[in-house]
Amino acid sequence: MASICFYFQVHQPYRIKKYRIFDVGHDHEYFNDRSDRDINNEKILHKVAGKCYLPTNKLMLELLEKHPEFKIAYSFSGVFLDQLEEFSPETLISFQKLVKTGRVEILDETYYHSLSFLYSKDEFVRQVELHRAKVKKLFGVTPKVFRNTELIYNNELAKYVEEMGYKAILAEGADHLLGWRSPNFVYKSPGTTSIKTLLKNYKLSDDIAFRFSSKSWEEWPLTSEKFTQWVNNVNGNGNVVNLFMDYETFGEHQWEDTGIFDFMRALPGEILKHPDNEFLTPSEVADKYEAVGEFDAHNYVSWADVERDLSAWLSNTMQHEAINNIYALEADVFATGDVKIIEDWRKLQTSDHFYYMCTKWFSDGDVHKYFNPYDTPYEAFIAYNNVIHDLRLRIEEKKNKRVESKKLSVAKKKTTPAKKAVVKVAKTVSAPKKKVAVKKHSVTKK
Repeated sequence: MASICFYFQVHQPYRIKKYRIFDVGHDHEYFNDRSDRDINNEKILHKVAGKCYLPTNKLMLELLEKHPEFKIAYSFSGVFLDQLEEFSPETLISFQKLVKTGRVEILDETYYHSLSFLYSKDEFVRQVELHRAKVKKLFGVTPKVFRNTELIYNNELAKYVEEMGYKAILAEGADHLLGWRSPNFVYKSPGTTSIKTLLKNYKLSDDIAFRFSSKSWEEWPLTSEKFTQWVNNVNGNGNVVNLFMDYETFGEHQWEDTGIFDFMRALPGEILKHPDNEFLTPSEVADKYEAVGEFDAHNYVSWADVERDLSAWLSNTMQHEAINNIYALEADVFATGDVKIIEDWRKLQTSDHFYYMCTKWFSDGDVHKYFNPYDTPYEAFIAYNNVIHDLRLRIEEKKNKRVESKKLSVAKKKTTPAKKAVVKVAKTVSAPKKKVAVKKHSVTKK
């Protein structure tokens, strides 16, 4: 039997506007570009909603109603959900309709689509808790499966997430870690006891997400019949085919005129023609199948680029400087107690900012350039660096106000009349002493 698990990542960042050095100290709104550039977050969300989210949600609802056996899963970044609430509530409603069918699972992730696990475990936990609360508020469900930003994964993360109570975690089925083994089985991480690791079948996933419209691909055109045959070949050679991809595959990365919607419309019916095939959510996969072995990832693995590592976000000095600078502010940010400063600091953790600074093959017009709203990685870095400078000034201003407030408080105490102080002390000294009962406390080991 081959179980098919469809999982879609849905995310849109708050892109930083063209923030100049002259804006530092004056403009504290970093994400409100109103131009026609591709850093206008409202404009981009409306565009992608029209091309992808709304038509694809309509299609998925039709498929769920037509095929009772069809099931899918999503994870939404918190910043994406925030933008839906602000800019496109009708899109949010369309996702809520899908979840109400009872055959759509929502996964947990970091609220701000961040790399926080690498730099601050405390912030990581806070963001996951914020995300869980947001999902509960908007969809009425509590996620049981976790996916980290861009499928970034290692053994430590799997253990950490298990201790947070999740039953499964998603990861990239990287060849250099699997060796001769297949991603079409469930695995576990060394040192874990119950959490299952579900691995993306990157070949079949990328056939849809990246190669579907490539006329130079030897398998083009890809039909639902052909793809189903590849899935059927797993029968007897694996338990589950995990098809993990960006939701924007439909209509945005692969435009409607490529036939991507017609392909998806026909696929569930074709797959279900085989009596041994079924669709499962990630939770159901974890419940149904036992781990056949260990997926040992000492170093981080991700689903980005051919390297399947962290180089998409951390391969040059600009990226390292930017991300180190933002996490170095953590203690000072929370010390301000300023909700807006904390929110801006968190939005600046979103992994996309560092992705835009990547210089790998940029001159060749690769996928990085396709997704980059800035003209160059250097423009992205300059805008980010200027914002960090302004954020530091805001933090310093808050700090100075606290210091000034303390000085005023001390000065006020010093101006208290001495006579009253003497009387108060006299009362304290003359007060009768009372016996203090000492209560014994027992310490119970948990």
